[in-house]
Amino acid sequence: MKIHIALLIPLTLAFTGCGTTPYTPQEYTLRDGLIKPVSLAGPLSINNAQSSSVEAIVYSYMGTKLGSNYKDITQLMVDQAKKEAGKNFKQVSADKQKTIDIKVTYLKSTYIAFYWKSELKYTATLGGSIVVDKTVHHGSGILMQDLNGCIAEAAMDLLNDPQVTAYLRE
Repeated sequence: MKIHIALLIPLTLAFTGCGTTPYTPQEYTLRDGLIKPVSLAGPLSINNAQSSSVEAIVYSYMGTKLGSNYKDITQLMVDQAKKEAGKNFKQVSADKQKTIDIKVTYLKSTYIAFYWKSELKYTATLGGSIVVDKTVHHGSGILMQDLNGCIAEAAMDLLNDPQVTAYLRE
């Protein structure tokens, strides 16, 4: 039985893979006014609760793969949430320490005809006991903006969530 060279090349690529390119999450700046001001009932601490640094593929299309890990992705969300909270939230009393522990559990961008759509899933634990599970969607004509913008959108979503803002005020 003869194996044709035209069949051998795709089979070889399928079994060996084309490699994964590292994706390093970077801040996508949010414009002013997207986060509603909140009066905090105590000092706020936002923490990275994701311990896994196992590689996760965040984009895969036609042999191109981007890989990162949810610990680094969560850290960017935490950093951006801290930055935005610092700009938009004002501590009015020191009564109660407020904590938000964040864990990103999923990020994936999908190519759709000259456009990318991403989805990010995260869990926020408020004060060590109230658990908020959220899914955020984002879209862009540029892949990196789609991924980074989805993380920024998740930070914005968290800080504007009514359950989160109620917890921060009480």
